[in-house]
Amino acid sequence: MAVPYGTRFDAAFEQVFPMGALMVGEVAPDLEYLSAEDKGRGKQAKQRVDERSGRRQWKVVVTDPSAEKERDASVTVVLLADVQPVPPQAVQVMPGVEVRPVAFEGLTVEPRVMGDRYKYQGFTIRATGFASSQAGATSRRASEKAPQGDSKAA
Repeated sequence: MAVPYGTRFDAAFEQVFPMGALMVGEVAPDLEYLSAEDKGRGKQAKQRVDERSGRRQWKVVVTDPSAEKERDASVTVVLLADVQPVPPQAVQVMPGVEVRPVAFEGLTVEPRVMGDRYKYQGFTIRATGFASSQAGATSRRASEKAPQGDSKAA
């Protein structure tokens, strides 16, 4: 079986991030590489555009609590959107420390060979944007599992 190079596979968020994902930093444009000579000439980096969808690429770094290896704990997700995606509100876990639990929609994974000296199988993860808040999804799952009883009016 031959799978063409660059094949993207659709994936559910829960499949890629079974324990969820926490956003680190901000959403930033995914810029093309510029050499030192080009920077010296004053050339400006252009934002990358996805060759399949024609949409601009944005990068966001997330922490994956379910990662088994240290190198997999920090993951860069490429967001494909015409305008900069807006992440959900941050949640304060203690004074001065905030986290952003995020979920992605339109998630795809593309197998890649990664690593410099020692090669390993990795993935390019892309999404079309942020899904609605995970808190709503969590409470919705909890209400689906709650036992259904007779409700009586008081």
